[in-house]
Amino acid sequence: MSSRVSGMSLKKLKKYKMLYLMLIPGVVYLLINNYVPMFGIVIAFKDVNFAKGILNSDWVGLKNFEYLFKTEDAYIITRNTILYNLVFIALNLVVAVALAVLLYELKNRFLPRLYQSIILLPYLISSVIIGYLVYSLLSMETGLINNTILPLLGRDGVMWYNDPKYWPYILTLVKIWSTAGYLSIVYFAAVVGIDHEYYEAATLDGANKLQQIFKITIPLITPVIMIMTLLQIGRIFYSDFGLFYQVPLDSGVLMPTTNVIDTYVYRALIKNGDIGMSSAAGVYQSIVGFMIILISNYVVKKINPDNSLF
Repeated sequence: MSSRVSGMSLKKLKKYKMLYLMLIPGVVYLLINNYVPMFGIVIAFKDVNFAKGILNSDWVGLKNFEYLFKTEDAYIITRNTILYNLVFIALNLVVAVALAVLLYELKNRFLPRLYQSIILLPYLISSVIIGYLVYSLLSMETGLINNTILPLLGRDGVMWYNDPKYWPYILTLVKIWSTAGYLSIVYFAAVVGIDHEYYEAATLDGANKLQQIFKITIPLITPVIMIMTLLQIGRIFYSDFGLFYQVPLDSGVLMPTTNVIDTYVYRALIKNGDIGMSSAAGVYQSIVGFMIILISNYVVKKINPDNSLF
């Protein structure tokens, strides 16, 4: 039996040898970029001394993890990280799917390509530039909102960079503006792949556009939506560092609503220079993210036991 299986495997290997050869560069890249660096996980459990080297540095166990859980900021940064990401996932999904549907409904062939380029542009802009674009809007001295829009409405200027309560809304708007366009293109590709006969049949049955969207388009792109959502859920303990560090301009006053795990670790590394503590935070984020992925997959399997959505 085993010789028969090995014979079939060799036959299959010869038949698809060119495909396997094309696979080699991707596998090599995956190993070098994703698996070899996993050796560095030992740094999280050591008091790194570069004179001794990583392997010979003193082993400190879980001591590097203590600063994340003993500090009074631990609750704030964990809360901010999770809540922001939950809001981002939900709003990005709604806005991106809506944009994808609107792009699909355009009858002109040229316009979808033009609009795709326009809505994708914010995703390609550096977070540093985005930070200064936001500053050009919110600056007390020269900002467009304080010096043009609010006076027209009879309102006094607002010191945006001195009041934390505004920043959950500001950061959410900036995040949606910068990433929804990219996600919408992914969903647009899925919508374009839907067989047009479904819509023709629905039209003959008297379904209007809104009914077609909710009864045909969204159900048929649900697998793509679920995959993209699961990918984002897996990184729910990670944050867009540029968004939370560059856009608020690293203002200490705003930290109650802008400080997340990534920015906290960066500041801790800059101040303390302790690479072990930073590595511990990375391990903590990875383990929790992996657990959330497993839980999400379990929930999906419970909801969809027969894989009818995939």
